[in-house]
Amino acid sequence: MPSPTEELFSRALGLEEPWQVIEIEFSEADQEINIYLDFPRGSRFRCPKCGREDVPAYDTKEKRWRHLNFFQHRAYLHCPVPRVDCPDCGIKSVELPWARPGSGFTLLFEALIMALAREMPVKALSRLIDEHDTRIWRVIQHYVAEARRKEVYLDVDKVGIDETSRKRGHHYVTLFVDLDQSKVIFAAEGKDSGTIGRFSNDFHDHGGDLDTVREVCCDMSPAFIDGVEHCLPNARITFDRFHVMKIMGDAVDKVRREEQRECKELKRSRYIWLKNPENLTAGQRRQLEQLSQRNLKTARAYQIRLNLRDFWDQPLPEAEDYLKRWYFWATHSRLEPIKEAAYTIKRHWDGVVNFVKSKITNGILEGINSLVQAARNKARGYRSVEYFITMIYMIAGKLKFSLPT
Repeated sequence: MPSPTEELFSRALGLEEPWQVIEIEFSEADQEINIYLDFPRGSRFRCPKCGREDVPAYDTKEKRWRHLNFFQHRAYLHCPVPRVDCPDCGIKSVELPWARPGSGFTLLFEALIMALAREMPVKALSRLIDEHDTRIWRVIQHYVAEARRKEVYLDVDKVGIDETSRKRGHHYVTLFVDLDQSKVIFAAEGKDSGTIGRFSNDFHDHGGDLDTVREVCCDMSPAFIDGVEHCLPNARITFDRFHVMKIMGDAVDKVRREEQRECKELKRSRYIWLKNPENLTAGQRRQLEQLSQRNLKTARAYQIRLNLRDFWDQPLPEAEDYLKRWYFWATHSRLEPIKEAAYTIKRHWDGVVNFVKSKITNGILEGINSLVQAARNKARGYRSVEYFITMIYMIAGKLKFSLPT
């Protein structure tokens, strides 16, 4: 007969027959509470593989799990885990209601880990709960992988592709985003065409149909273009307008840097020419007006950039004619960086014009990238690319985790 204290702990743990608390030990020196569980002799269990009921125990193996703290004290559950001798499946360890197979934590403790991992770096979490970060990563990776296995991409038809850096140097992870749901559906190391192939395999594994992907938004990376053309045959590419405008912004800045050798007033004016007029401060606006009164190449390059910006708002019938007129102006500007930028746009003409039809951009990806980089900086980087990708899914995958409450 269990004591009132043991009965209380059995209820608090949510135990059901045949499980029961048989002993509780508190160590003041170690600041630990140890709760011992057991089952009555002769209890029968369910086979974890085939589901056969009323199978007798074959033997037991003693195990321990970290549980939620009891006030400020670490709590552990101890139990002899029975193995059953199933006539059909052989000897198997039974499933336990408080822990998943192979874990050293209870389900509730893992739920706490997952809740905290969304809010703080794993290193900080490991110090908070006094567990090695490798054990915490195993828990996170398990639930992320389990949640991703349940994902179905049958209705995904618009995909955004962009890379994000995982550490200094040329170390990248490519993100694939469902633009309708604003969530990462795949992440892969690198930024070559092979990442598109890995995405297509994963997409197929999750019930997606590559033929139904109609729109892809990406930058002008030859690797991305080649990968999309080979793996997503029915997808129409739209080149991200922010990437196109960045090409023009870089061209304007090249003109400025060349001209400032003769015009010293252009020094420290870089961001004036890269910003849109409505985003300038009062001081920057005055400086722009003063410089624009002079016959500067940079001012001409800036006007060409602003006119390209107006292309994105053109109605469909007039959009391509507008871009043709802009292209003629840019290529006859006698500004070499501007001409090179215009030639780049010409080489990717269809993908640029497609924006007017698809109206899709990687703005969603830019927002996700900001979240990812903020998490990376907060964690001061991740020890491996696998950890980095796991955290991307955690914070930007909108996954549904099966966690106890």
